[in-house]
Amino acid sequence: MISRNNINRIIILGFMVLVGFCFAKAIYSESFIGFTLAAVSLGAGLYFLYLVIQSRKLREEEETA
Repeated sequence: MISRNNINRIIILGFMVLVGFCFAKAIYSESFIGFTLAAVSLGAGLYFLYLVIQSRKLREEEETA
C-alpha cells in the first residue's frame, strides 16, 4: 500500500508537471495571459508548500511542548 507521504509527493509532482506544461504551451503560443496564469499557479503551489511546512513545524513544536 502506498503511504500518505508518497501520495502527497505524487500529487505535488503532478501539479508541478502540469504547471510546466502550461508554461510550455503559453510560450509556444506566445500567450501573455497564459504565461501569467501559469506563473500565478506556480506561485500558489509554492505558497501552499510553504504553508504545509510551517504547519508541520508548528504541530511538532506543540507535540514536544
